[in-house]
Amino acid sequence: MSSYSIKDLERISGIKAHTIRIWEQRYNIINPNRSDTNIRNYNDEDLKWLLNIGILNNCGYKISKIAQMPKEEILASVLKVTETNFDTNVQIDNLIIAMTELDEDRFEKFLSSNILRKGFERTFLEIVQPFMVKVGVLWITNSINPAQEHFISNLVRQKLIAAIDGITHSTSQQKSKCLLFLPENELHEINLLFANLILRKHGYKTIYLGQSVPYNDIKMVTDLHQPEFIITVITCIPAEMSVEEYIGNLSNDFKSQQILVSGYQFFNTEIKFPPRVKFFKTPEELMSFVTNNS
Repeated sequence: MSSYSIKDLERISGIKAHTIRIWEQRYNIINPNRSDTNIRNYNDEDLKWLLNIGILNNCGYKISKIAQMPKEEILASVLKVTETNFDTNVQIDNLIIAMTELDEDRFEKFLSSNILRKGFERTFLEIVQPFMVKVGVLWITNSINPAQEHFISNLVRQKLIAAIDGITHSTSQQKSKCLLFLPENELHEINLLFANLILRKHGYKTIYLGQSVPYNDIKMVTDLHQPEFIITVITCIPAEMSVEEYIGNLSNDFKSQQILVSGYQFFNTEIKFPPRVKFFKTPEELMSFVTNNS
Protein backbone atom coordinates (compact mmCIF):
# COMPACT_ATOMS: atom_id res chain seq x y z
CA MET A 1 0.00 0.00 0.00
CA SER A 2 1.28 3.45 -0.92
CA SER A 3 1.99 6.19 1.60
CA TYR A 4 1.24 9.84 0.86
CA SER A 5 2.13 13.09 2.56
CA ILE A 6 -0.41 15.89 2.76
CA LYS A 7 1.53 17.63 -0.04
CA ASP A 8 1.09 14.52 -2.21
CA LEU A 9 -2.67 14.68 -1.59
CA GLU A 10 -2.65 18.36 -2.53
CA ARG A 11 -0.82 17.68 -5.82
CA ILE A 12 -3.04 14.74 -6.76
CA SER A 13 -6.44 16.09 -5.71
CA GLY A 14 -5.91 19.80 -6.29
CA ILE A 15 -7.30 20.44 -2.80
CA LYS A 16 -5.07 22.74 -0.75
CA ALA A 17 -3.30 21.19 2.23
CA HIS A 18 -4.85 23.87 4.46
CA THR A 19 -8.34 22.83 3.29
CA ILE A 20 -7.57 19.14 3.87
CA ARG A 21 -6.53 19.92 7.44
CA ILE A 22 -9.74 21.89 8.05
CA TRP A 23 -11.86 19.05 6.64
CA GLU A 24 -10.07 16.63 8.95
CA GLN A 25 -10.48 18.78 12.06
CA ARG A 26 -14.02 20.08 11.53
CA TYR A 27 -15.70 17.25 9.65
CA ASN A 28 -13.56 14.17 10.31
CA ILE A 29 -13.46 13.51 6.56
CA ILE A 30 -10.31 11.38 6.80
CA ASN A 31 -8.19 10.22 9.72
CA PRO A 32 -4.54 9.90 8.73
CA ASN A 33 -1.93 7.95 10.63
CA ARG A 34 0.66 10.10 12.35
CA SER A 35 4.35 9.54 12.88
CA ASP A 36 6.09 9.86 16.24
CA THR A 37 6.76 13.49 15.31
CA ASN A 38 3.06 14.07 14.48
CA ILE A 39 3.53 14.09 10.67
CA ARG A 40 0.42 13.02 8.76
CA ASN A 41 0.66 9.89 6.58
CA TYR A 42 -2.15 8.89 4.22
CA ASN A 43 -2.81 5.59 2.44
CA ASP A 44 -4.54 4.64 -0.84
CA GLU A 45 -7.97 4.52 0.79
CA ASP A 46 -7.51 8.02 2.22
CA LEU A 47 -6.52 9.32 -1.22
CA LYS A 48 -9.47 7.71 -3.01
CA TRP A 49 -11.89 8.95 -0.37
CA LEU A 50 -10.55 12.51 -0.62
CA LEU A 51 -10.87 12.41 -4.43
CA ASN A 52 -14.51 11.34 -4.15
CA ILE A 53 -15.21 14.09 -1.62
CA GLY A 54 -13.47 16.60 -3.89
CA ILE A 55 -15.63 15.62 -6.88
CA LEU A 56 -18.84 16.24 -4.94
CA ASN A 57 -17.50 19.50 -3.53
CA ASN A 58 -16.55 20.69 -7.04
CA CYS A 59 -20.08 19.85 -8.18
CA GLY A 60 -21.67 22.13 -5.60
CA TYR A 61 -22.14 19.86 -2.58
CA LYS A 62 -21.27 21.65 0.67
CA ILE A 63 -18.63 19.90 2.73
CA SER A 64 -20.91 20.07 5.78
CA LYS A 65 -23.56 18.08 3.87
CA ILE A 66 -21.04 15.59 2.50
CA ALA A 67 -19.74 14.93 6.02
CA GLN A 68 -23.23 13.80 7.06
CA MET A 69 -23.77 11.45 4.10
CA PRO A 70 -23.25 7.68 4.48
CA LYS A 71 -20.35 6.24 2.50
CA GLU A 72 -22.65 4.37 0.11
CA GLU A 73 -24.57 7.58 -0.67
CA ILE A 74 -21.33 9.47 -1.35
CA LEU A 75 -20.10 6.82 -3.78
CA ALA A 76 -23.47 6.65 -5.56
CA SER A 77 -23.57 10.45 -5.82
CA VAL A 78 -20.07 10.53 -7.30
CA LEU A 79 -21.03 8.01 -9.99
CA LYS A 80 -24.13 10.04 -10.78
CA VAL A 81 -22.39 13.40 -11.09
CA THR A 82 -19.52 12.03 -13.20
CA GLU A 83 -22.09 10.69 -15.66
CA THR A 84 -23.92 14.02 -15.94
CA ASN A 85 -21.34 16.69 -15.09
CA PHE A 86 -18.80 17.07 -17.89
CA ASP A 87 -16.67 19.74 -16.24
CA THR A 88 -13.04 19.00 -17.13
CA ASN A 89 -11.83 18.98 -13.52
CA VAL A 90 -14.56 16.54 -12.51
CA GLN A 91 -13.69 14.23 -15.39
CA ILE A 92 -9.96 14.39 -14.62
CA ASP A 93 -10.62 13.59 -10.95
CA ASN A 94 -12.69 10.61 -12.11
CA LEU A 95 -9.73 9.39 -14.14
CA ILE A 96 -7.41 9.81 -11.17
CA ILE A 97 -9.72 7.61 -9.10
CA ALA A 98 -9.66 4.97 -11.87
CA MET A 99 -5.86 5.18 -11.84
CA THR A 100 -5.45 4.90 -8.07
CA GLU A 101 -7.93 2.00 -7.89
CA LEU A 102 -6.46 0.31 -11.00
CA ASP A 103 -10.08 0.17 -12.16
CA GLU A 104 -10.25 -0.62 -15.89
CA ASP A 105 -14.05 -0.81 -15.93
CA ARG A 106 -14.35 2.71 -14.57
CA PHE A 107 -11.85 3.97 -17.15
CA GLU A 108 -13.72 2.23 -19.99
CA LYS A 109 -17.08 3.63 -18.90
CA PHE A 110 -15.67 7.13 -18.56
CA LEU A 111 -13.96 7.09 -21.93
CA SER A 112 -16.90 5.56 -23.81
CA SER A 113 -19.39 8.11 -22.47
CA ASN A 114 -17.14 11.03 -23.38
CA ILE A 115 -16.31 9.69 -26.85
CA LEU A 116 -20.03 9.25 -27.59
CA ARG A 117 -20.67 12.83 -26.45
CA LYS A 118 -17.77 14.69 -28.09
CA GLY A 119 -15.76 12.25 -30.24
CA PHE A 120 -12.37 10.65 -29.71
CA GLU A 121 -10.18 13.62 -30.64
CA ARG A 122 -11.97 16.16 -28.43
CA THR A 123 -12.04 13.68 -25.54
CA PHE A 124 -8.30 13.20 -25.87
CA LEU A 125 -7.50 16.91 -26.18
CA GLU A 126 -9.86 18.25 -23.52
CA ILE A 127 -9.65 15.53 -20.87
CA VAL A 128 -7.12 12.74 -21.49
CA GLN A 129 -4.24 15.03 -22.48
CA PRO A 130 -4.57 17.37 -19.44
CA PHE A 131 -4.92 14.28 -17.27
CA MET A 132 -1.74 12.72 -18.69
CA VAL A 133 0.12 16.01 -18.12
CA LYS A 134 -0.97 15.85 -14.48
CA VAL A 135 0.10 12.20 -14.27
CA GLY A 136 3.51 13.24 -15.58
CA VAL A 137 3.86 15.85 -12.84
CA LEU A 138 2.75 13.35 -10.21
CA TRP A 139 5.27 10.84 -11.56
CA ILE A 140 8.13 13.36 -11.48
CA THR A 141 7.29 14.36 -7.89
CA ASN A 142 6.95 10.69 -6.77
CA SER A 143 3.34 11.30 -5.78
CA ILE A 144 2.10 8.15 -7.54
CA ASN A 145 3.71 4.75 -7.81
CA PRO A 146 4.98 3.17 -11.07
CA ALA A 147 2.18 0.60 -11.20
CA GLN A 148 -0.50 3.30 -11.23
CA GLU A 149 1.26 5.31 -13.96
CA HIS A 150 1.89 2.24 -16.14
CA PHE A 151 -1.67 1.00 -15.68
CA ILE A 152 -3.37 4.17 -16.88
CA SER A 153 -0.79 4.94 -19.59
CA ASN A 154 -1.24 1.50 -21.13
CA LEU A 155 -5.03 1.84 -21.16
CA VAL A 156 -4.75 5.18 -22.98
CA ARG A 157 -2.15 3.68 -25.34
CA GLN A 158 -4.46 0.76 -26.18
CA LYS A 159 -7.32 3.15 -27.02
CA LEU A 160 -5.11 5.20 -29.32
CA ILE A 161 -3.83 2.12 -31.15
CA ALA A 162 -7.39 0.84 -31.61
CA ALA A 163 -8.46 4.23 -33.02
CA ILE A 164 -5.48 4.25 -35.41
CA ASP A 165 -6.24 0.71 -36.58
CA GLY A 166 -9.77 1.80 -37.43
CA ILE A 167 -8.58 4.34 -40.04
CA THR A 168 -8.47 3.13 -43.62
CA HIS A 169 -7.40 4.97 -46.79
CA SER A 170 -6.78 3.86 -50.32
CA THR A 171 -3.17 4.19 -51.45
CA SER A 172 -4.15 6.72 -54.13
CA GLN A 173 -5.62 9.04 -51.47
CA GLN A 174 -2.50 9.22 -49.32
CA LYS A 175 -0.59 12.49 -49.11
CA SER A 176 2.88 13.19 -47.73
CA LYS A 177 4.92 10.60 -45.87
CA CYS A 178 5.68 11.17 -42.18
CA LEU A 179 8.23 9.29 -40.10
CA LEU A 180 7.38 9.16 -36.38
CA PHE A 181 9.76 7.94 -33.68
CA LEU A 182 10.97 8.38 -30.10
CA PRO A 183 14.72 8.72 -29.38
CA GLU A 184 16.66 5.99 -27.63
CA ASN A 185 15.55 5.39 -24.02
CA GLU A 186 12.37 7.41 -24.63
CA LEU A 187 9.27 5.39 -23.75
CA HIS A 188 6.52 8.03 -23.34
CA GLU A 189 4.56 7.21 -26.47
CA ILE A 190 1.08 8.65 -26.01
CA ASN A 191 1.55 12.03 -27.70
CA LEU A 192 3.37 10.39 -30.61
CA LEU A 193 0.51 7.92 -31.03
CA PHE A 194 -1.96 10.81 -31.06
CA ALA A 195 0.12 12.55 -33.73
CA ASN A 196 -0.02 9.32 -35.75
CA LEU A 197 -3.80 9.24 -35.36
CA ILE A 198 -4.24 12.83 -36.54
CA LEU A 199 -1.92 12.41 -39.51
CA ARG A 200 -3.60 9.21 -40.68
CA LYS A 201 -7.07 10.74 -40.32
CA HIS A 202 -5.95 13.53 -42.65
CA GLY A 203 -4.68 11.09 -45.25
CA TYR A 204 -0.95 11.14 -44.55
CA LYS A 205 1.16 8.02 -45.01
CA THR A 206 2.83 7.39 -41.66
CA ILE A 207 5.86 5.25 -40.89
CA TYR A 208 5.61 4.64 -37.16
CA LEU A 209 8.77 3.38 -35.47
CA GLY A 210 7.62 3.88 -31.88
CA GLN A 211 9.74 3.83 -28.74
CA SER A 212 13.51 4.03 -28.20
CA VAL A 213 14.72 4.12 -31.82
CA PRO A 214 18.51 4.14 -32.45
CA TYR A 215 19.67 7.15 -34.44
CA ASN A 216 21.18 5.04 -37.24
CA ASP A 217 17.82 3.33 -37.75
CA ILE A 218 16.19 6.73 -38.33
CA LYS A 219 18.79 7.40 -41.04
CA MET A 220 18.21 4.01 -42.63
CA VAL A 221 14.43 4.37 -42.76
CA THR A 222 14.67 7.95 -44.04
CA ASP A 223 17.03 6.91 -46.84
CA LEU A 224 14.68 4.09 -47.78
CA HIS A 225 11.32 5.90 -47.66
CA GLN A 226 12.24 9.59 -48.13
CA PRO A 227 9.50 11.04 -45.87
CA GLU A 228 8.60 14.71 -46.17
CA PHE A 229 8.23 15.07 -42.39
CA ILE A 230 10.05 13.65 -39.36
CA ILE A 231 8.17 13.85 -36.06
CA THR A 232 9.46 13.14 -32.56
CA VAL A 233 8.52 13.77 -28.93
CA ILE A 234 11.26 14.18 -26.31
CA THR A 235 10.32 13.80 -22.66
CA CYS A 236 13.67 12.56 -21.33
CA ILE A 237 17.12 13.95 -22.15
CA PRO A 238 18.57 12.00 -25.13
CA ALA A 239 21.52 9.72 -24.38
CA GLU A 240 24.99 11.29 -24.37
CA MET A 241 23.96 14.75 -25.59
CA SER A 242 21.77 17.75 -24.84
CA VAL A 243 18.33 18.22 -26.39
CA GLU A 244 19.68 21.12 -28.46
CA GLU A 245 22.50 18.95 -29.83
CA TYR A 246 20.05 16.20 -30.70
CA ILE A 247 17.77 18.57 -32.59
CA GLY A 248 20.80 20.07 -34.31
CA ASN A 249 21.85 16.62 -35.48
CA LEU A 250 18.39 15.96 -36.89
CA SER A 251 18.50 19.25 -38.76
CA ASN A 252 21.99 18.58 -40.15
CA ASP A 253 21.41 14.95 -41.12
CA PHE A 254 17.93 15.28 -42.66
CA LYS A 255 18.17 18.30 -44.91
CA SER A 256 15.27 17.29 -47.19
CA GLN A 257 12.72 16.87 -44.39
CA GLN A 258 10.81 19.25 -42.18
CA ILE A 259 11.28 18.19 -38.57
CA LEU A 260 8.42 18.55 -36.10
CA VAL A 261 9.24 18.25 -32.40
CA SER A 262 7.37 18.37 -29.10
CA GLY A 263 7.83 17.19 -25.52
CA TYR A 264 8.56 18.10 -21.93
CA GLN A 265 12.27 18.79 -22.51
CA PHE A 266 11.51 21.80 -24.70
CA PHE A 267 9.56 23.50 -21.92
CA ASN A 268 12.55 23.68 -19.59
CA THR A 269 15.30 24.81 -21.95
CA GLU A 270 15.85 27.91 -24.03
CA ILE A 271 16.45 26.37 -27.44
CA LYS A 272 17.06 28.15 -30.71
CA PHE A 273 15.40 25.91 -33.27
CA PRO A 274 17.05 25.51 -36.70
CA PRO A 275 15.01 26.86 -39.67
CA ARG A 276 13.50 23.50 -40.69
CA VAL A 277 12.60 22.46 -37.15
CA LYS A 278 9.14 23.40 -35.89
CA PHE A 279 8.17 23.10 -32.22
CA PHE A 280 4.64 22.14 -31.19
CA LYS A 281 3.70 23.08 -27.65
CA THR A 282 0.34 21.30 -27.68
CA PRO A 283 -1.46 18.60 -29.69
CA GLU A 284 -3.87 21.32 -30.85
CA GLU A 285 -0.99 23.12 -32.57
CA LEU A 286 -0.08 19.92 -34.40
CA MET A 287 -3.70 19.47 -35.46
CA SER A 288 -3.78 23.03 -36.79
CA PHE A 289 -0.55 22.44 -38.74
CA VAL A 290 -1.85 19.17 -40.23
CA THR A 291 -5.18 20.73 -41.16
CA ASN A 292 -3.57 23.74 -42.83
CA ASN A 293 -1.19 21.51 -44.81
CA SER A 294 -3.82 18.98 -45.89
